[in-house]
Amino acid sequence: MKTYKKAAKLPVIGLTLLLAGCKLTQPVEQSKRIDAPKTFAGQTDSTGIGNMQWRTFFQDQKLVALIDTALKNNLDLKMAVQRIEMSRSNILAAQGALLPSISGDVSGGGRKFGDYTMDGVGNYDTNFSENLNTDRRLPGPFMPDYFVGLRSAWEIDIWGKLKNQKKAAYTRFLASEKARQAIVTGLIAQVATSYYELLALDTELRIIQRNIALQQSAVETVKIQKEGGRANELGVQQLTAQLLNTQSLEFDVRQKIIASENSLNTLIGHFPEEIVRDTTLVQVLPDVVQAGIPSQMLKRRPDIQQAQLDLQANYADQQAAQLAFLPSLNITAFLGFNAFKSSLLFSPGSMAYSALGGLTAPLVNRKALKGNQKRAEAASLEALYAYNKSVLTAFQEVSTSLKKLENTKRINEFKQQEVATLRLAVTTSKDLFSTGYATYLEIIAAQRSVLDAELNLTNVRKEQLLALIELYRSLGGGWE
Repeated sequence: MKTYKKAAKLPVIGLTLLLAGCKLTQPVEQSKRIDAPKTFAGQTDSTGIGNMQWRTFFQDQKLVALIDTALKNNLDLKMAVQRIEMSRSNILAAQGALLPSISGDVSGGGRKFGDYTMDGVGNYDTNFSENLNTDRRLPGPFMPDYFVGLRSAWEIDIWGKLKNQKKAAYTRFLASEKARQAIVTGLIAQVATSYYELLALDTELRIIQRNIALQQSAVETVKIQKEGGRANELGVQQLTAQLLNTQSLEFDVRQKIIASENSLNTLIGHFPEEIVRDTTLVQVLPDVVQAGIPSQMLKRRPDIQQAQLDLQANYADQQAAQLAFLPSLNITAFLGFNAFKSSLLFSPGSMAYSALGGLTAPLVNRKALKGNQKRAEAASLEALYAYNKSVLTAFQEVSTSLKKLENTKRINEFKQQEVATLRLAVTTSKDLFSTGYATYLEIIAAQRSVLDAELNLTNVRKEQLLALIELYRSLGGGWE
């Protein structure tokens, strides 16, 4: 009767496990991602600068050569490649979990059973059996045990838990490749930014040197006029002080050039050396910059693609953590030679094999599984928020760069007019000073103003180029 009752319970237990399995194997409901705008600042042209290859986008061949060197030597990029290899190894580990493991086993040991135990009495009594020949008699109270053969263990993925773990590992491998691409886009933008900042410093140095020459001429002029009684020592001192201040600016800019060159050398993987560069800003700014459409940016930008893949990987982890509550089907087996005498180990009668399969399910104290499930749920939500943030950040960067290009273009027009006007003012002040209609203070003010205006104009032109580079990077341009 008891046997009948136990047999009757088996279908009930099986049905319970089946119903639980049907519920837990349903896909986890994933939260909604952010809805992105359809256009950038009203632009509808699908042809954006992000589609351009960086060799075409950058027109300075010396800059192109520097970028090529950086892509070969940059240490951050090399570290990213190794992270890809680590992710690839995780795929191999996940693939291995789906297959049976087979290991070779050569082992030996022994045991002394107590005289007043079932094993001790049984072994002692067995040796008196007439059915045992000499080879089968037990060696004594200390029982050796030798084994040479193969052992195997295999968890059959009946619910898809291991398959989800493999999917998570593969998706993270793809995400690591996107991370490398993001480093490439950032590296190209960094090299170009440092290069144009260096060219802007070269321009500032030439402006300062030109103004030093003008101020030296003004000092010589006022000295001559002092000798002729048309100026005094105060004028000489103030013009000389202005000259000394401008000369100090020259060395300040020279130090900035050294620092900028060293920073650029670090990016390209070189020790400090002079950077070969053009003498002018070669990059031509287009009249109208097209950003394309957001859908292209979302597909092209590596950090967004990486965030999306991380989201998918965490979703697979969450699914696997849920399926861990279901029973697992495990099969263990061994095949080999087993004997209590080393001399008989490889005899035909020592051949031994075994196979065992069974379902195991966590029933009591499942806190570890619940904790892992909660962690996977939180990680999945975090990945969702990270993806949404990356999309918001991308739109913010594109919008800021577009507006900066537009505004710096207007600023550049005004600054050009300001510089032209102030250069005329310097010439006029010198002529008036020579004829006695202007003071040395007016010359000082005019020269200081034109120096500041020329430096500001150089800075505006640099900011225009940097905004264009930043727009190119924020649109996902730069990796091939």
